[in-house]
Amino acid sequence: MTNHNQPIGVFDSGVGGLTVLRAMYRQLQDESVLYFGDTARLPYGTRSPQDIRQFVREILLWMAQARVKMAIVACNTSSALALEAVRSEFDFPILGLILPGARAAVGCGQRIGVIATPATAASGAYRQAILEMNPSARVWEIGCPEFVPLIEGDRIHRPETREIIREYLQPLLQQRIDTLVYGCTHYPLLEPVLRQLLPPEVTLVDPATYVVESAGRELDLLGLRATPGRAMTRFGVSGCPQTFANLSRQWLGFVPEVERVTLPDLGPSLPSTESVEPVVDRVYRVVESREAS
Repeated sequence: MTNHNQPIGVFDSGVGGLTVLRAMYRQLQDESVLYFGDTARLPYGTRSPQDIRQFVREILLWMAQARVKMAIVACNTSSALALEAVRSEFDFPILGLILPGARAAVGCGQRIGVIATPATAASGAYRQAILEMNPSARVWEIGCPEFVPLIEGDRIHRPETREIIREYLQPLLQQRIDTLVYGCTHYPLLEPVLRQLLPPEVTLVDPATYVVESAGRELDLLGLRATPGRAMTRFGVSGCPQTFANLSRQWLGFVPEVERVTLPDLGPSLPSTESVEPVVDRVYRVVESREAS
């Protein structure tokens, strides 16, 4: 039997899901949270759908063992590629980002750009959801593979990063978008740079805010709101706890205590992606070669 004071599970490939956690701190202050960052296997955006579904099952099984009362998939790639496949396998509500984000975008404009990981963009999940809500909308989805490694590598404010962001935005600016959706929970962390590069009339939509609103409505519907005054957050990662803790400080305002988690084994282990540092270094080599040409 579900206890209303059990935690809500929130997971992402890394620090991006902290944008959802921050929204929970604002909107659901009484709820305890079990946060997981799959940092050993980020970025998710270049993974296959099969990999993503296995990762999500492993994380949700671990959260089920921790007796969460609800889970929020704070990862657009996982929401697009795995949510419907795994939702029926668990006996607690599992919420994703795509529908709340699409609903908010439709309420803001008609010419909608989506910046996302390559996997999310290739899935067409946002385009499909937006057009189902408003068939007359125009939607452009752009895959941005460099963004997550840059954020996880704490290089947001480098001049080179600004040039990378500018290049990805150019096709959307040419289409005169009036709305831009963060199709990855990492991307709101780029907002200071995005605001400098976008026309002031472009509305930024952060699905994190709206998925938390949906979670609140679901809790009310199920009668699972937590008792006031007992909230706490537990942080776990699959990679290095200290790296995650240090990087989290600028988003949370404090250095959290983070534990390393071994997820349930659901079959043959899959190879990890390359580490963040080599990916980031490669990104800057590409930028330097562009400048030289």
